[in-house]
Amino acid sequence: MQSTANYLWHTDDLLGQGATASVYKARNKKSGELVAVKVFNTASYLRPHEVQVREFEVLRKLNHQNIVKLFAVEETVGPGRQKVLVMEYCSSGSLLSVLESPENAFGLPEEEFLVVLRCVVAGMNHLRENGIVHRDIKPGNIMRLMGEEGQSIYKLTDFGAARELDDDEKFVSVYGTEEYLHPDMYERAVLRKPQQKTFGVTVDLWSIGVTLYHAATGSLPFIPFGGPRRNKEMMYRITTEKPAGAIAGTQRQENGPLEWSYSLPITCRLSTGLQTQLVPILANILEVEQAKCWGFDQFFAETSDILQRVVVHVFSLSQAVLHHVYIHAHNTIAIFLEAVYEQTQVAPQHQEYLFEGHLCVLEPSLSAQHIAHTTSSSPLTLFSTASETPKGLAFRDPAQDIPKFFPKVDLQSDYTTSKSVLGAGYQALWLAQTLLAGQELMLRGLHWFVEVLQAMGRRTLEVVRVALLFLSSSLGTERFSSVSGTPEIEEVKRVTELKSRLRALAEALSRCSHRITETQSRLSNLSSELLKNRDQVHADRSIQKIQCCLDKMNLIYKQFKKSRMRPGLGYNEEQIHKLDKVNFSRLAKRLLKVFQEKCVQKYQTSLVTHGMWMREVHETRNRLRMVGCSVAAHNTEAQGVQESLSKILDRLSHQLLQDRAKEAQVSPPPAAPYPSPALTDLAVVGEGVRRRG
Repeated sequence: MQSTANYLWHTDDLLGQGATASVYKARNKKSGELVAVKVFNTASYLRPHEVQVREFEVLRKLNHQNIVKLFAVEETVGPGRQKVLVMEYCSSGSLLSVLESPENAFGLPEEEFLVVLRCVVAGMNHLRENGIVHRDIKPGNIMRLMGEEGQSIYKLTDFGAARELDDDEKFVSVYGTEEYLHPDMYERAVLRKPQQKTFGVTVDLWSIGVTLYHAATGSLPFIPFGGPRRNKEMMYRITTEKPAGAIAGTQRQENGPLEWSYSLPITCRLSTGLQTQLVPILANILEVEQAKCWGFDQFFAETSDILQRVVVHVFSLSQAVLHHVYIHAHNTIAIFLEAVYEQTQVAPQHQEYLFEGHLCVLEPSLSAQHIAHTTSSSPLTLFSTASETPKGLAFRDPAQDIPKFFPKVDLQSDYTTSKSVLGAGYQALWLAQTLLAGQELMLRGLHWFVEVLQAMGRRTLEVVRVALLFLSSSLGTERFSSVSGTPEIEEVKRVTELKSRLRALAEALSRCSHRITETQSRLSNLSSELLKNRDQVHADRSIQKIQCCLDKMNLIYKQFKKSRMRPGLGYNEEQIHKLDKVNFSRLAKRLLKVFQEKCVQKYQTSLVTHGMWMREVHETRNRLRMVGCSVAAHNTEAQGVQESLSKILDRLSHQLLQDRAKEAQVSPPPAAPYPSPALTDLAVVGEGVRRRG
């Protein structure tokens, strides 16, 4: 146990160790509060006094949520009286420990990466506001703790190399960790080559660039054959010969050529939308020539631009891919539509959207704030009116990244191999989840669009029904027959023609109704198929099977992690270790089999089926639109014919009334209701009466 006046710690509780100090987990003697104490060793006191006190002075100037707090400066009790910095304790390790976890072997998930970016940018901005250059930015010096709401908070720490430096000032001393060092500093500190170069604040930007690349991909950007620690000359060559715009360089064979990358690897879990924003920043801060490298002002401006954007999740049915579209809330929807086009190649005029099963009309002139709140599981569904074959998600098979164990027992090698295999297994799990979610979004989005088409068909059928009722009532009226005997022969002929046209239109509308009914029947069958396939996706248990393998592999990996620290194993322990290697390999094979046969094959089959259904939906949509246009045209024509017919009938009726009025003026008075008998008949009747009398 060691202590200061107010704090107590055990030397077994080591959190980290450097050339001049060790960091331990400690407790306040009175409150029991956990803290971190940085205890300086003898070597630290060999440095000039101003260097020794620089870290205390720097930390006292800083006060920010993304910088580890300094609570006190004390001395150890007893002989030696070593200086101790009492600092905020970050219980979740460092960003390096996060990246060292097999779950993040291929980089952080997008949400966590954005948290890292936000915290690092905010912390660095506070440093620059106080005129401080850190000079040792790396994942190991970015601590992590969990906030009250379960969110990650990252904090810059270890200011042993920090010093005050204005933007236009230079320094000549060399600090830092070699993989993250600016090449000019690397040349002098690592290769020990004499040179008279001075360094400015932008050396921190290079280190930030390497750190962000590491966080995004799980690996360093510059990797010579054999690794950066074994092949230092080639490491320097890669960083100094890097072409403009390149963000990574690799040498795959001994003395082999250098391969440059201008984009993040396919295994990266960041969306294309975020990568598009991030890559130009990396390219401009991973710039060897300090004169060409961005300054902090531009770096802060560009990163803040990313962090101020909102994400709109868009699932393209035509591609069967989920996109993250980063836009500003103050942008117009027209800008959003263009951003969608850049990622999907679906032109704005061909974009139709659904959200939660309903058509979503996006007015280009409105603000993007009118777009619904989306998530990965509840995105906008994009339907392209231009038909294309779905390509689906492009990915690298994790089996390509799985090494094999050496036959003999080598504790360090076995640990390294198991870590790589486990990392590939977690990548397979993430891909399996992504592929399954993609199938669900395909089926759900297509089912919604089929429902929209069915609703379109029902509306058109209703228009046809009303039109047919109108025509039926018009053709059945007695008014048509009342003019058939009029002397206006040409008009009557015209009436007959119009009546014939109305009957033809009624027949055409009936045919349209029949076609729509047939289409509705096909859509109902397709809807049933989609629902049945969705049930199959929901019943899929491949994710659970992969997770089960990973859980068992994790137990073996943790045992290997412990064993690597030992000098060797006893006979029985070695036999168990060998069995663990065999079981670990079997579990990895089982995991990959499930992934390839249950996940990848099903996904590829679903893509083929989705493409077939998409073509059917496109054809059906076009058919319904054509029938709808025909119905509208027939309906419009029927109304026109009816109007023409009504005008003629009105004219003929008016003429008929006039003719009858004229006849009434020249003819005798109308006959009595009962006809009067003739005069001779009356005489005969009178004579008969007299005789009876």
